[in-house]
Amino acid sequence: MSLPLVSAVKAPDPLDVPAPLATRPNTTIWVLVVGAGAVRSVGFSYPFLSYRLADLGFSTTRISGLLALYGLGWLVGQILWGRLADALGRRATLVGAMTVAAVTLPLLAQATSVVTVGAAAIVAGAVYDAPRPVISATVADEIPDAARRASITGWRHFAINVGAALTGATGGLLADRTGIPALFYANAAACALFAVVAHRVMPPKPPAPQRHTGSPGVGSALRDVRLWLLWLAGVLALLPVAGLFSIMPLLMQREGMPASSYGWTQVASAAAVLTLSLPLNRWLARQTARSTMVGPLAVSSLILGAGIGSAGLATSTLQYAAAAAAAVPGEVIALVAASAIVDRIAPPLSRGLYSGIWGSSLATAVIGAPVLAGWSLAQGGPAFVGLVTLLCGAAGAVICLPLGLMLRPTRAPQLLRPVHP
Repeated sequence: MSLPLVSAVKAPDPLDVPAPLATRPNTTIWVLVVGAGAVRSVGFSYPFLSYRLADLGFSTTRISGLLALYGLGWLVGQILWGRLADALGRRATLVGAMTVAAVTLPLLAQATSVVTVGAAAIVAGAVYDAPRPVISATVADEIPDAARRASITGWRHFAINVGAALTGATGGLLADRTGIPALFYANAAACALFAVVAHRVMPPKPPAPQRHTGSPGVGSALRDVRLWLLWLAGVLALLPVAGLFSIMPLLMQREGMPASSYGWTQVASAAAVLTLSLPLNRWLARQTARSTMVGPLAVSSLILGAGIGSAGLATSTLQYAAAAAAAVPGEVIALVAASAIVDRIAPPLSRGLYSGIWGSSLATAVIGAPVLAGWSLAQGGPAFVGLVTLLCGAAGAVICLPLGLMLRPTRAPQLLRPVHP
């Protein structure tokens, strides 16, 4: 009687699920994690682009428009690279994106006309965060254990945050000596080196052909309500994160504080990242093994809204620095929890696309935060800015309620009952 039961269970098609690389996941993953952090540490194109545009003599309105084009490229690029990671393979996509960056950034450093700068800004924005969806999909491919994936994701964001802190510090020290264009050339060189490293360490794993009936693709992702609830919750939660670079400077300038005061808020944020990442990563790894991670995502949204929102009541450098540091736990939890949810809901053949769509939530927040900050500051002053930021975090937590209901585990029906002799 057992033979029919065994034959009735269909073995998984090896084309349906990308095979994990059991022999070399540690080397591949950790090289990519360190490489992404290293590229971000010299990622001067985004934080110093406004200085470059000012040196060209562009007006404030024109600079704002060009920065918006950069953000638009960032948003589109996340979805594009995620989709290509599924269609062309992880290695080909990452190597291609970093090669495009190595070619585009020198053009951005030398361009002087508005049209050329605008075109280069769109492409530079598209490749700025390109490793995120590709590495996320690679981790999901190679690491079957959810807790271990969460730990790696936590360290990946730790490396990126440390790299971002180094970008501001080294860029500020070198800009006056070398000029902004030299920083862009250094950014391009780092991307070229990362392309070479990725080509050597990542195996040539072509994507599984999506010729089976019902194979997931862009259409299935667009119809996945869970993904779009996660995206919306992510945008609302990450608006305060983006506000650290847009809302807080506006508030501090309004108080008449110098740029050095804003620099201290970045120091406080970096110190909090260094101090809290290790214990938070351990806690998040345990949570990932036992929950859907929607609860931690909701809590992180509240922390972010309250942390950056408290800057609306700040009047001193110390208070602004405390607001920046208070938001760090929310940022760490949000990024790890959201990545865990993406791993949970993404079909194996669409991991790159799902990661890219989720990654576009950060780009959307980067575009929306300055607009939201400017509007709320004009409407009601600093206190209203803080209130709006807090409401964004609260709204993100509310969006997590239906998402949690959709991801709530259900008891599977018992199809086969044991037969006693």
